[in-house]
Amino acid sequence: MKEDEVRKAVREGYGNIARQSSSCCASSASCCGGSVAQDISRALGYSDEELESVPEGANLGLGCGNPVALASLQKGETVLDLGSGAGFDCLLSADRVGKRGKVIGVDMTTEMLEKARENARKGGYQNVEFRLGEIENLPVADNSVDAVISNCVINLSPDKRRVFKEAFRALKPGGRLMVSDIVLLKGLPEALKNSVQAYVGCLAGAMMKDDYMKSIKAAGFRKVKIIEETSFPIDYMANDPTAVAILKDSNLSLDKVKESLSSVLSIKVSGVKP
Repeated sequence: MKEDEVRKAVREGYGNIARQSSSCCASSASCCGGSVAQDISRALGYSDEELESVPEGANLGLGCGNPVALASLQKGETVLDLGSGAGFDCLLSADRVGKRGKVIGVDMTTEMLEKARENARKGGYQNVEFRLGEIENLPVADNSVDAVISNCVINLSPDKRRVFKEAFRALKPGGRLMVSDIVLLKGLPEALKNSVQAYVGCLAGAMMKDDYMKSIKAAGFRKVKIIEETSFPIDYMANDPTAVAILKDSNLSLDKVKESLSSVLSIKVSGVKP
């Protein structure tokens, strides 16, 4: 798929998710509405206290980790969330950095931005703002944030190397990168790589694990390391609506898709700008 086709597919796909308030990203166990989104988020490391602290509708269950918990946010810091969606991680970060801190969410989907802004209004958050933009061209100043977080979004970008360079540019010296994402141990079949549903479902755009780590280091980050990695939950494939759509779109058998997904990992990665 060409870059403009990828962006269009992702924008339309996540616009639909925002309007429906439910979806299934690749790491999800099932369709992520209501209590299911809560269950998925608990499995990814979010506490009950965190889940209950945000307005209903902020958590769509789309992540593959909890970058907020791993980022060790401090009072007064400025946080940038790449691909902020309905605002879940931004609102959690806002609580961590307090009134003296600031959180900026960037998303290219207007429907998600509208939903995130409404969630911030409902929760009375004064230290959060959401900006329209692409994560390859961040609408933030150089050396302006203390931490960059992202949750299962960078895999959707057709130019991940530029995303990491932009994150590096935005961070202050000593600033931290903390992302949860999907990577591969081996290549996917062409039918999966060319599947629109597989791209929106966080699979087709995933990068090889070693290349992903090299891209972060090439952007200038130091102390780059994987905090945790887990396998894709292939046992959920037959019942996951997104997985069913991927099967239909790619014309591959369930066994073939399961075989491919055995090489898919969810990883949590950290890095520091010198």
